Amino acid sequence: MEFSGSTYDERHDRARLTGQIRRVFDFMEDGDWHTIPEIAEAAGASETSASARVRDLRKPRFGSYTVQRMRVGDPSAGLWAFRLVLPPREPEQMSFEALANV
Repeated sequence: MEFSGSTYDERHDRARLTGQIRRVFDFMEDGDWHTIPEIAEAAGASETSASARVRDLRKPRFGSYTVQRMRVGDPSAGLWAFRLVLPPREPEQMSFEALANV
């Protein structure tokens, strides 16, 4: 994974950001709607960092994932929920050895 930005320092930031985006992805891959506070808590990150990692998931270098958003609760409160949409998976091909064990 290649992070960038004017304040990015690979020595200090790479491991932390890589871990954050992995935890955000792992939490969101269930396809349910999640708010930034929920994502942050699950990822062990600040809300600002969790929000940035959700945005990162949309970038080509991080998979070009579709991340949908919708307002939740009182619209004037400005709370949003996000859902990660994963591409359909190909059916796994069973090997000959696996068929022999059925």
